[in-house]
Amino acid sequence: MSGPGGDGPVNEGRRRFLTASTLVVGAVGAGVTAIPFIKSWNPSARAKLAGAPVTVDISALQEGQRLVAEWRGQPIWIVKRSKAILEALPTLDGMLKDPESGNPDQQPAYVLEANPELRSIKADISVLVGLCTHLGCSPEMVAEIRPAPFDANWKGGYFCPCHKSKFDMAGRVYDGVPAPTNLLVPPHHYVDDNTLVIGVDPQGAA
Repeated sequence: MSGPGGDGPVNEGRRRFLTASTLVVGAVGAGVTAIPFIKSWNPSARAKLAGAPVTVDISALQEGQRLVAEWRGQPIWIVKRSKAILEALPTLDGMLKDPESGNPDQQPAYVLEANPELRSIKADISVLVGLCTHLGCSPEMVAEIRPAPFDANWKGGYFCPCHKSKFDMAGRVYDGVPAPTNLLVPPHHYVDDNTLVIGVDPQGAA
């Protein structure tokens, strides 16, 4: 299969990202509703390359929806997880390569303090870099808990059609797939309940 720089599926995944990173995507599952991305959230192109933080208003984010922002040229997925998804996450530990996120390079330590299985500061809000850790494709979000063509016991998560890697709704990678590690969690913190800042750790974080 083609790798970076080839003309195969990896480039298709990257093209999907370039489209998706300018959209707010809702109603994930069967249909999607696209709303133009709020450009004022983003700093200048030069600031992005320098790693400037990005502030996102999450007040309109509904359960089961994903908001796509951009930081350092990467898609950042902000997802409001349902109660059913949160209850399903602990049941998946035995199917995962790194269920407790023991690799410190994949997330800041503070996102594991409350519960390693959630990988988030707020239980219901997941913040992930939306690039597969195999070859950098952009996985599809399949958030519904129901049988899927690639997994009859699917409990919601992310599926990379390029090379069949699977991740749960905390970005934890399944065992037996090409992706070697969990999806990255970027540094982030909340100014208030509706304002998320990507690229800056919480005050006092180690």
